[in-house]
Amino acid sequence: MSELPHPHGSWPSPISAGDVARGVRRMAFPSVEGDEVWWEENRPDEGGRTTLMHRNGDGTVTELLPSTWSVGTRVHEYGGRSHLPVPRRDDKALVRMAVVFANSHDQRLYMLDRGSQTPTPLTPEPDSGQSLRYADPALGADGKSVVCVSEEHRADGGSPRRSIVSVPLSGRGSHDPSAVVELTSGADFYASPTPSPDGTHLAYVRWNHPRMPWDGTELRVGTLTGGVLNDEYTIKGGVEESVVSPLWADTNTLYLASDWPGFWNLYQAGLTGQAIALYPAEEEFHTPPGRLGHRSFQVLDSGRVVALHGESDLTPSVYDPDTLDLKPIRTDLTTWSQLHSDGRTAVAVASSPTTPPCLVRIDPETATVEVLRRSMQDPPEAGLLPEPREESLPGRYGAPVHVRVYPPTNPEVEASGPAPFVVWAHGGPVSHSTSEFDLVKAYFTSRGIGVADVDYGGSTGHGRSYRKRIHKQWGAIDVEDCATVARSLAERGEADPERLAIRGPSAGGFTALLALTGDTFACGVSLFGVTDLLGFGETTHDFESRFLDTLVGPLPGFEETYRERSPLNRVEDIDVPVLLLQGLEDTVVTPDQALGMARGLGERGVEHALLEFEGEGHGFAGAAARTRSLEAELGFYATVFGFTADVPSLELSTAPPEPRPEVEETRDGAGGEEPEAATGDGEPETATGHENSGSAKEAPEQNTGPGAPTDTEPAGDSTNAEEDRNPEPPETGPTPT
Repeated sequence: MSELPHPHGSWPSPISAGDVARGVRRMAFPSVEGDEVWWEENRPDEGGRTTLMHRNGDGTVTELLPSTWSVGTRVHEYGGRSHLPVPRRDDKALVRMAVVFANSHDQRLYMLDRGSQTPTPLTPEPDSGQSLRYADPALGADGKSVVCVSEEHRADGGSPRRSIVSVPLSGRGSHDPSAVVELTSGADFYASPTPSPDGTHLAYVRWNHPRMPWDGTELRVGTLTGGVLNDEYTIKGGVEESVVSPLWADTNTLYLASDWPGFWNLYQAGLTGQAIALYPAEEEFHTPPGRLGHRSFQVLDSGRVVALHGESDLTPSVYDPDTLDLKPIRTDLTTWSQLHSDGRTAVAVASSPTTPPCLVRIDPETATVEVLRRSMQDPPEAGLLPEPREESLPGRYGAPVHVRVYPPTNPEVEASGPAPFVVWAHGGPVSHSTSEFDLVKAYFTSRGIGVADVDYGGSTGHGRSYRKRIHKQWGAIDVEDCATVARSLAERGEADPERLAIRGPSAGGFTALLALTGDTFACGVSLFGVTDLLGFGETTHDFESRFLDTLVGPLPGFEETYRERSPLNRVEDIDVPVLLLQGLEDTVVTPDQALGMARGLGERGVEHALLEFEGEGHGFAGAAARTRSLEAELGFYATVFGFTADVPSLELSTAPPEPRPEVEETRDGAGGEEPEAATGDGEPETATGHENSGSAKEAPEQNTGPGAPTDTEPAGDSTNAEEDRNPEPPETGPTPT
């Protein structure tokens, strides 16, 4: 332990921003078939592209796609599962596995045969850009096709048209669009197309504006005859019930998750009759449905169910429908997601506060967990990694406020006195924090800055009634809950009341900026946050274009509320420094939102800095942007709180930003909770800070990768877009970042 005094914020830490960026290769959506496992793996050091990985039964790991390809779907903008292993038979009738995947560059579906380096297209070339998109594929019962969600963007700029389609694996659809057969359409949104084992029925989930999938959905079933879906009807769900992830237990029985009892619980439903609750409990058996294909339970061939359950952190158990027992699987990993099974074993992504995300396999028979691949080979020593203290604090309006507190942590320094603390407001806002490994938090806590990750009213993981606290109260409940946490930490002497900051991505940025209109926080950081609610409603993508109806109220009746709750219109109430971080290709929260906020702050002479990043969308995928934004944030706190950091202090401006040339209209394809920053030909886009307001000295550009966010997130975020995210992302505008 050091004998020299080190002020909070100046603690010597071996964790650099470059370490954060290159430390974790985020894994997502594993698939298993026998001894083989496939998954999507992010490459921030290659411009943010995502590749496909494969693990043989002997443990050999192979990257399947060359650098000229990137996997990723932009359906609903936040995308989700983008690949599916499919069986193929050779001339000897031997089964070999190929992989169907969505290519992020053109959004077409391709198939990569075993041993091949050249994918072949399965869907037609779109008329323009990425106008035809596909997600959440499932194998057809005949083994010769996949069914998936399809999204068509119209040339006239109208609302996208969505449907569920069947795509032949023969490749005929690549040159004959009529071979891609539409099975159902008419709703605004679709998810989870699931053919029955005998191919006679198709189950799927649908919902319509203005509801979001956690508000109200319908589980539908139709009869498949000759490749045509007929006689569709609703089995469960409605305006006030969220039904997600149907899976067939047999040809006549479905398992599903529904929040009808107040939490997403497991249900069994037949083709007719009432659904039956399998294991009623006041805990969640499913993550919030922000991204397609994100399942939290799987049905085994034995009839048992592997399920993830808990509050915001989910862990695995095995449910036996014969005994009605739910048997936990013992594990030190605290945060599980993205479950998949071949009917015999299951795979998932799991983590803990001190264990980087891992690809793991569950053996339901022995209730054991095997780690197949780690996202980081040499994590920092455990003493540098903060472990959260979970608390429920009394809120001003009677409801509890859930928070994870991460005290400053460094074995080489003896802490003394209250510490500067940063309150984190997650994105979503219908999302949540988790306790998974997060190098971004460690970057700050190892330097003597505490972090309080708040699950404010509206967060998932705590039941439907807690989620609904934010209905028409976004910008009020969330702001007050974050301030409650900060005041509590200061009152108990843990946090320095003069050095309290708040930061957040997307929806969390909106919360952070509004929180600065009070007298609790000394500064704030907004990462691609909403600043103008009316402008956001006009410019954001279709998936969230009616989200504000629930969060604020429907227009035009609530127009005045939109103005009152917009940070842009509350600039006169902000007198503390602000840091704005923004991607110039963000189509969720467009760059004019941050620019307008910077202009308003400058016109009032409020200290601020605006850093814009070329080639970045909603969340920073490139290594340079992740590194630069994280160092800028630390430098910002150093400037405001008056400590010396191991990065340059951030110079702030009190003048409006200089006019800049009109930014070229963002290409169709940027944005979303899991942005793609790599072009389809594999050339990474530039991710550099473009500072229009204030000046921050550039750190050396490094080839670095993601820090700790789940899914893909900016350096500095670990929300689940589920979620995610950690770069969760999340765990996402009001987006599940």
